[in-house]
Amino acid sequence: MSRAFVFPGQGAQTIGMGAALAAAYPAAKAVFDEVDEALGEKLSALIWEGDIETLTLTQNAQPALMATSLAAMRALEAEGVSITDAKLVAGHSLGEYSALAAAGALTVGDTARLLRIRGKAMQEAVPVGVGAMAALLGLDFAAAQAVAAEAAEGDVCQAANDNDPSQVVVSGHKAAVERALDLAKAAGAKRAMLLPVSAPFHCALMQPAADVMAEALAGVDIKAPAVPLVANVRAEAVSEPDMIRDLLVEQVTGSVRWRESVLYMGAAQGIGEIWEIGAGKALSGMVRRINKEITCRNVGTPDDVTAALEALKG
Repeated sequence: MSRAFVFPGQGAQTIGMGAALAAAYPAAKAVFDEVDEALGEKLSALIWEGDIETLTLTQNAQPALMATSLAAMRALEAEGVSITDAKLVAGHSLGEYSALAAAGALTVGDTARLLRIRGKAMQEAVPVGVGAMAALLGLDFAAAQAVAAEAAEGDVCQAANDNDPSQVVVSGHKAAVERALDLAKAAGAKRAMLLPVSAPFHCALMQPAADVMAEALAGVDIKAPAVPLVANVRAEAVSEPDMIRDLLVEQVTGSVRWRESVLYMGAAQGIGEIWEIGAGKALSGMVRRINKEITCRNVGTPDDVTAALEALKG
């Protein structure tokens, strides 16, 4: 059965994530050491012993989640599971960077530095309080796009994350996003609620951050990944380094097409199994709502690694 490895995005962070992996696997511990060295600070101490408010700051959460995902991948590799045991990799927003690092397209150090820059740039692109994001539950993507367009009224309001058939996230100016809440309910949404995020990600307001990332990515060596990446903004597989660079810039302001990406992996690529590598289980839940035929497995702890190995033998 063909499988894909997928990597979580912001919101999955918890204090203590990856600590058991680092304790059990020297190769996993080495990832956290490498990230600490790349950033010139003990991010690992914040991840394992810090407070959740500080960890949740975008500039910390992004490299922290990547470090945890890569630690899980190194633990799998220590047990003989290779990235090439997957046919494809994908990641949700920042998870795309984790996927590329796991597939050898980016070094761990470069990825940590890029995500620190990305987190800061996304935070600074819009003054606090000016933007917002909201989850619309029970509307499909087309309906959510229509709601966003009607809510804009000259402001920015875009469908930012097409997560699964029943969950779309809109992003933009706070007033427009608040208008979208009422419009969504009128359009039949089961629930519509503001999200506790610090900036309006994946919309046109992020253009200053996209400009920063274009410059940052221009100075980094990107290799062809060992397995193709299903890119967020394309919902199809890419391997060419210059295209990957361009799509990582486009991703800052573009929609995360996760639902389409999972449909593509199943229908077009024959993926029957998806492993979520790193913290949390959010992507697995989305995958199940998108395609019930795909089985999901989470790999974020030593016990998960053991279970994955047993499943492979079975």
